Amino acid sequence: MVSKNQKNKRDLLSILDLTREEVDELLERTSKLKEKLKQAVPYQPLKGKTLAMIFTKSSTRTRVSFEVGMLQLGGQAIFLDSGDIQLGRGESLADTARTLSRYVDGILIRTFSQRDVEELARYAEVPVLNGLTDLLHPCQILSDIYTIVERRGSYQGLKLAHIGDGNNIANSWIQAAALLGFDLSIACPPGYEPDRNILNEALKITYSQITILHDPREAVKDVEVLSTDVWTSMGQETEREQRLRDFQGFQVNRELLSFAPQNVMVMHCLPAHRGEEITDEVLDGKHSIVFEQAENRLHLQKAILEKFL
Repeated sequence: MVSKNQKNKRDLLSILDLTREEVDELLERTSKLKEKLKQAVPYQPLKGKTLAMIFTKSSTRTRVSFEVGMLQLGGQAIFLDSGDIQLGRGESLADTARTLSRYVDGILIRTFSQRDVEELARYAEVPVLNGLTDLLHPCQILSDIYTIVERRGSYQGLKLAHIGDGNNIANSWIQAAALLGFDLSIACPPGYEPDRNILNEALKITYSQITILHDPREAVKDVEVLSTDVWTSMGQETEREQRLRDFQGFQVNRELLSFAPQNVMVMHCLPAHRGEEITDEVLDGKHSIVFEQAENRLHLQKAILEKFL
């Protein structure tokens, strides 16, 4: 049985849960919220609201940005490690969702399985936000798009390349390119391509160019933004040595940048394994906007919290 509250609430499980117009609204609100903070203008629309944050994966940026964001908007966040709640002792996601819905105004979850996030949202009567799964990372890519727009004025006509694993970051870039209509090249070793279902779904709804390549030098030609991520994500530690071998030639370094335009911007969602997928020279160099990305997680996610809570 679906309650009245469940019918009316909105979840953010994937970028495709938004329309292009809603993304534009979020970007505009992000700018205004960032300006308010810089000018020390009090703004607390979520006063009295509480966000439950369920984490089965460790985090720096997601946890801190959402927790600080709730505080700055006048609400509060409760951090729930899976080992500290009954979910870690066998309680079902459905029962957890039903219970938390009677205590809090929204639920953020950062976990391994996208299906777990979807099940939580199915039974929750309050909004559920995807803070990361192995399949998708919508909040990261939305904030990355804001960072790009802040730099170049718009995402229209954007050409972006993602170099490395076809992981949750790559999958969410595919969804963003399809929804917003910019061109995307993803370069990964054979066998490490993005999720095929995600790609097929995206290609059905867009006229933008989304290309999967195995040569990073070809992927970075004529792009304005170059994105990368770790080669070994959380939960893949046993594959690390094999991945280090397979990803040789996919490092973002000075040589790769020589094949890209001189003004290319380099992004990394962090944490970075310096010396593996990216060199210190690039991460700390003139092309890097990595720490602007990290800062903008706070501002964009405040816009998400304002909209969904």
